[in-house]
Amino acid sequence: MQEHQPLLFRGASLVDGRVDQDVLVRAGRIAAIGTALAAPADARVIEAGGGLLAPPFVDPHFHMDATLSYGLPRVNASGTLLEGIALWGELKPELTQQALVDRALQYCDWAVAKGLLAIRTHVDVCDDRLLAVEALLQVRKTVAPYLDLQLVAFPQDGVLRSPTALANLKRALDLGVDVVGGIPHFERTMADGAESVRLLCELAAERGLRVDMHCDESDDPLSRHVETLAFHTHRLGLHGRVTGSHLTSMHSMDNYYVSKLLPLMREAQLHAIANPLINITLQGRHDTYPKRRGMTRVPELMAAGINVAFGHDCVMDPWYSLGSGDMLEVAQMGLHVAQMTSQAGMRACFDAVTVNAARVLGLEGYGLDVGCHADFVLLQARDPVEAIRLRAQRLQVVRRGRVVAQTPAATAALHLPGRPQSVDWTLRR
Repeated sequence: MQEHQPLLFRGASLVDGRVDQDVLVRAGRIAAIGTALAAPADARVIEAGGGLLAPPFVDPHFHMDATLSYGLPRVNASGTLLEGIALWGELKPELTQQALVDRALQYCDWAVAKGLLAIRTHVDVCDDRLLAVEALLQVRKTVAPYLDLQLVAFPQDGVLRSPTALANLKRALDLGVDVVGGIPHFERTMADGAESVRLLCELAAERGLRVDMHCDESDDPLSRHVETLAFHTHRLGLHGRVTGSHLTSMHSMDNYYVSKLLPLMREAQLHAIANPLINITLQGRHDTYPKRRGMTRVPELMAAGINVAFGHDCVMDPWYSLGSGDMLEVAQMGLHVAQMTSQAGMRACFDAVTVNAARVLGLEGYGLDVGCHADFVLLQARDPVEAIRLRAQRLQVVRRGRVVAQTPAATAALHLPGRPQSVDWTLRR
């Protein structure tokens, strides 16, 4: 982006509880934070009016190659994970690079409007044409001025189960894909799943890359590939660079085994990603009653000192028919399913779609501190809990000091005898 005028947000509330704060931006970075800051003569001043100024939302787990393809070539009738995978397999031969680009760019527009400025997306490499890879490399370049897009080479059909998957994955990395992906629970056997984890972690170590594996996305409590992932992370010195996504089998695991597993994950400094909207939609489909929620043990993982983030995973695709790119919806579902309704729990869910997710991606210069990139969102709320409760409007979205999206404040006009004619949903304390 070109050089631009200074920007001053006046009178904002911050995530850490400070109120009536001014935030000054120069040359795309935060230059100062404080009360009653002097506005440079050439600055643009935006009145925050006590609204919450937060770092931008980050989605650490998404499938942009499939997004907005709902109904192509048909709808997932059973609603299961396996039918979704089969449906995606039916759609792949019909894909064109331009259609992939067009849908991805449309979704990126939705994301920016919702204050979502960084996304890690998995890209299927089991199509020998690598159409999706080439499409999303093009999209990454197009959106770079206003959105960070991180790509994961994802062997949807299994890196050992699909004959050309490993070669295609390496080709994708050679083309510039950022992260090594995997799906061990979809290999033919548990042994093959464990072998795929070893192979892919060693590949990442050789190339100096991060790892993000779909791991144990199952109701089967004996799907325990995250243990193998933690082992190889520790063995290869990949601490802090490896993520286990979904981990839904942990919801059904024996408590004694989990008491052993959590310290192993913490020792390896694994990141964990839950996808609340999708986990509770796809899991438990084989249950009668009682039905399992399926989402992994978020509060227990957090209490063990493991970095936990929430992802959106899918929007209008073979696995999920809804969604709009709203990470506050994800946080809201996460706190309900995990029963994290304390003040601390709800704030932790806000962190799961902001700072924790940024840590998964390894984003540099992220946050609301002097010297950080001037990337943030002004919300029509006073604090993170209120933002989740209201799924607050994104009044201003800023990227590198430039306003890239605006949404009018949400109000309602009432016509009630003897009552005020407008309503404000924010809760004054």
